[in-house]
Amino acid sequence: MTDSWVPPKGSWASSAARRRNMQAIRSRDTKPELRIRQLVHAGGLRYRVAARPLPGLRRTADLVFGPAKVAVFVDGCYWHGCPEHYVSPRTNPGYWSEKVTRNVLRDRDTDSRLEEAGWIVLRFWEHESPEECALVIDGAVRARRGGR
Repeated sequence: MTDSWVPPKGSWASSAARRRNMQAIRSRDTKPELRIRQLVHAGGLRYRVAARPLPGLRRTADLVFGPAKVAVFVDGCYWHGCPEHYVSPRTNPGYWSEKVTRNVLRDRDTDSRLEEAGWIVLRFWEHESPEECALVIDGAVRARRGGR
């Protein structure tokens, strides 16, 4: 990609540099997610990564414990509107604030759909202690499996 790239009229990408920056943001395998996965795995639990808990729902959970019906999401503070850490951007604030609002609404919709289907939904913020998150996940999965 060259620096002469120009965004299409009305595009969210206000510059080539902004576009590169936004494309570099990971949607999976973030540091907090990897640490939680490592701890849960070390505790003896196995799971699917970035999988759809419900086949007909085009949304993925970060960790899926299928037989136990536990879906885990590790939400980024910016993209999911953390009440403690979200700060509206100075560049194009209307667009980004609306985007985060849509993300939060989609998260709530996902939670309710999964809960209606009998799933336990666990959501953690990226700033939470991975050790504490892993303990909560372990407890929920083992309780669903009958203490195994």
